[in-house]
Amino acid sequence: MKIRLSLIALACSLVIAPIFAQNKEGKEEETELASKMDKMGSAFRALRRQAADPTKNADSLAKVVAMRQEAQASMNLEPIKKLDLPAGEQAAFVKNYQAEMKKFVGLIEKLEAAFKANNNDEATKILGMMGDAQKAGHKEFQKKKKKA
Repeated sequence: MKIRLSLIALACSLVIAPIFAQNKEGKEEETELASKMDKMGSAFRALRRQAADPTKNADSLAKVVAMRQEAQASMNLEPIKKLDLPAGEQAAFVKNYQAEMKKFVGLIEKLEAAFKANNNDEATKILGMMGDAQKAGHKEFQKKKKKA
């Protein structure tokens, strides 16, 4: 009897534990999509600092390629905010997310072309458009963070 109760308790903890998973700082665990977005964000911040400098175009291109790979992989993932929506709205939400990511990948491709052409002024303008798209996308698709 004790073994059965122990197995039931173990099974329940294995089911419930991921729901309440938290990391060392007490934050919710990061999703695969959030991880990819963080990597894109790091490259994006670096690009904004160095975009005007033509001597850094080779490094900028490497960062753009990394961003494109993460963005393309992100298109196949679903924002966790989807779970907060009614079941009837979830498919449209994901479809809209994927469409916006496709547009963002298009901006990344334009940015890559600008750096390849050594057109740093154009690259800077595109980065501004990407920043606007990022803000709008986060507002629409990113789940609100809990305040600690």
